[in-house]
Amino acid sequence: MFTILDAQPLAPNVMRLKVEAPLVARKRQAGQFVIVRVTETGERIPLTICDASRREGTITLVVLAVGKTTRLLCQLRPGDRIQDVVGPLGRPTPMERFGSVACVGGGVGTAELYPIATALRAMGNKVHSIIGARSKSLVILEREMRSCSDALVITTDDGSYGEPGLVTGSLRALLDGPFAIQAVYAIGPLAMMKEISKLTMPYGTRTWVSLNTIMMDGTGMCGGCRVSIGGEMKFACVDGPEFDGHQVDFDELMRRNNAYRDLEQLAVGQDGLGHRACNAGG
Repeated sequence: MFTILDAQPLAPNVMRLKVEAPLVARKRQAGQFVIVRVTETGERIPLTICDASRREGTITLVVLAVGKTTRLLCQLRPGDRIQDVVGPLGRPTPMERFGSVACVGGGVGTAELYPIATALRAMGNKVHSIIGARSKSLVILEREMRSCSDALVITTDDGSYGEPGLVTGSLRALLDGPFAIQAVYAIGPLAMMKEISKLTMPYGTRTWVSLNTIMMDGTGMCGGCRVSIGGEMKFACVDGPEFDGHQVDFDELMRRNNAYRDLEQLAVGQDGLGHRACNAGG
């Protein structure tokens, strides 16, 4: 059992949970995730490790309540326990000292972006970050992203905070500017990552995306998280979760992620919660 030490709301239906997990905290690297099971009979869901403290023996998870299991997680309070936390899983994010990089997060994808931006800056890169949300109330981790960025731009779809519009507009301005962006890291909705990958391709800028896939065991055994990368089949859980955005078949992945949509809607009608997990990085 894994004890919740702290639980803080970040936005409507978004919670930040600090969990006691010393063995995971000791080995975790930026970009890796855990598989969580809230109860003994519950489903297993992947969640990115947003932060970790080896000294405290804790990991931090950011959870968007979209289905039964994620809603149960978001209802937990300090002192409550999670049945299983398995990890760290997946490959660490590929990174090096590029010079100047752009880190782009959409929605709760910002929680996955934060440890990557932090690690990139620690390697000596100049980090230009862009985080976007539909409205001001949904912007998360602004203070944390400022702390690990040389420059931060915030965008909102409705113009209620920061710059109005999508993150792609601000990214294009960066790519066209004097900053010599050598690499882009994009994490958020699949449609956002697809558009960013299309945007950066003509520039020849290396682009990594973190794929949100259907995932079960996190070890490559079930095959549920298979994705097409450059015409080859890969497993997001063991070959990723980050991949070259220019090689990802986003259309196929979006179709696969919608495979259980009817069953999810049926589950919502049955118990008012639904069963789809918030996959924040696996």
